[in-house]
Amino acid sequence: MFKNIVVLTGAGISAESGIPVFRSETGLWEQERVEDVATYEGYARNPAKVHEFYNKMRRSLKERKPNPAHLALSRLEQEWQQGEVTVVTQNIDDLHEKAGSNNIIHMHGELRSAWCEHCDEHYPWEDDTSAATVCPKCNVKGKVRPDIVWFGEMPYQMGRISEKLNACDLFLSVGTSGVVYPAAGFCQIARAAGALCVEFNLEHSAGFSSFNYGLYGKASQTLTEFVDHLLKTGEALDKV
Repeated sequence: MFKNIVVLTGAGISAESGIPVFRSETGLWEQERVEDVATYEGYARNPAKVHEFYNKMRRSLKERKPNPAHLALSRLEQEWQQGEVTVVTQNIDDLHEKAGSNNIIHMHGELRSAWCEHCDEHYPWEDDTSAATVCPKCNVKGKVRPDIVWFGEMPYQMGRISEKLNACDLFLSVGTSGVVYPAAGFCQIARAAGALCVEFNLEHSAGFSSFNYGLYGKASQTLTEFVDHLLKTGEALDKV
C-alpha cells in the first residue's frame, strides 16, 4: 500500500497547455539561444534582453490554462488520504497552482516571483522587471532579477526534495527529458528508498531504464487514467 507520493513534472506536462518545451529540436527556447537567456553570463551581457524575455513569458501566463494532467495531480493531492502528495516541478509556469495544487516545490524558480540580489529576498511579482526596478524590500535599484534558476545555479529546496524522495513509496515522473540533473537522478534516489517508479512521457526518456515501467502517450490521458485507478483501488495502473 502506498503512503507518500512524489511527482516530478517537466516541460511535457505543460506542452499540452501551449507552453513551448524548453529542450526543442532547434536548440532555441522561445526563439532565443539558451546561452543568452538562461545563464548568468547572458544576463550580465544584456540584462535588458533577459528581463524582457521573462516579462514576455510572465505576461503570457494569463492566457495559459491547466490541462487534464495538471487537474489530475490536484485531485490526487486533495483526495489522497493515506499520506502526502508532493509535486516537484522543473517548470516556471503557474499551471499547477491554477489547477489547485498546493504542495508544490518549484525547483527552478517561478515566473511570478522576483529575487533581489542585494538583500537576497524572494517575493511574489506580477509586473515587468527591468534594470531600473527598485526592490520593495531594501529599496535598492537595479538588483531585481527574474527568480529563475539558470544553468550553473543551484536548484531551490534540494534538501527538502531529498527528504521527500527518501520518504516516498510511489514516484511519478511526468513529461521530463531525463537528461537535466539533478532532477534526472530523482528516480534512482526514490527507487533506492523502495519506491515504485513510473514515468509518463510521449516516448521513453533518456533515463527510462531506471523506472519500474512507463506509460506512454499524452499525459492528459495516461496520467488521468492512472490517478483515477490509484484513487479508486489504491494500486498503480501498469497499462493504459
